[in-house]
Amino acid sequence: MLNLQAKKLSPGVYLLATPIGTARDITLRALDILASADVLVAEDTRSLRKLMDIHGIALGERPLLSYHDHNGAQMRPRLLGFLAEGKSLAYASEAGTPMVADPGFDLARAARDAGHEVVSAPGPSAVVTALTLAGLPTDRFMFAGFLPNAKGARRKMLEELRDVPATLAFYESPKRIAAMLADAVEVMGADRDAAVCRELTKKFEEVLRGTLADLATTCAERTLKGEIVVVIDRARSPNINEVDLEAELKTLLDDMSVRDASDMLAERTGVKRRKIYQMALALSQDS
Repeated sequence: MLNLQAKKLSPGVYLLATPIGTARDITLRALDILASADVLVAEDTRSLRKLMDIHGIALGERPLLSYHDHNGAQMRPRLLGFLAEGKSLAYASEAGTPMVADPGFDLARAARDAGHEVVSAPGPSAVVTALTLAGLPTDRFMFAGFLPNAKGARRKMLEELRDVPATLAFYESPKRIAAMLADAVEVMGADRDAAVCRELTKKFEEVLRGTLADLATTCAERTLKGEIVVVIDRARSPNINEVDLEAELKTLLDDMSVRDASDMLAERTGVKRRKIYQMALALSQDS
């Protein structure tokens, strides 16, 4: 147990990253802030209280208030009132880093708009942890949060992200993981590399790696539990030269419209549809 000593903090909001599993992953700075802040705010007060008990941090007479998606509008004026009184306010997400798929965004923005200081005490993040374990390129990545629940909306978003030149990362529910991967296979291609990372830093941590088709089959046959991050490799430009594309397009245009021929060849080759469509238009005009 650490012998923490509370020190006076400057007024403002302190955003605290909390462990996504292992309690010892919290930073010393975060513990100092928890011991020192005038007001404690958490997405889940039970989780924060348990974390404080583990590390021997006394709550004392300080307020410990709940702030989440359902009560944010009602709680923000009260929290801004504490800041106006010159108090320091520590906000902790339920697990991971505040502002990353977390309801604290509106609180931090309101505090800044009111002229108060906002400080980040960085630490654990599920998406960054998954990226380090997935075995996929991390020189460029895009965090896309949670996909929509509805199948049509989910597929539409996957289509929008399909050609992004970066590794993609999503949060997903165990109840939807099989359906999400099945849609990803249809939209992004069966052979695209991916990883399913669950229960990161916890006892039953597991990282499944393979193609989207492999992972879709595995998750359809298994019942996964826990928090899940899905990481999908970026789209790769097919190694197909333009001479071959033109030859195939000419054959298809003998019997099909420019649009249908472009759709079919784009799906068959993986080349961006826009490029093929422009090529098909030119061939059609020449003929």
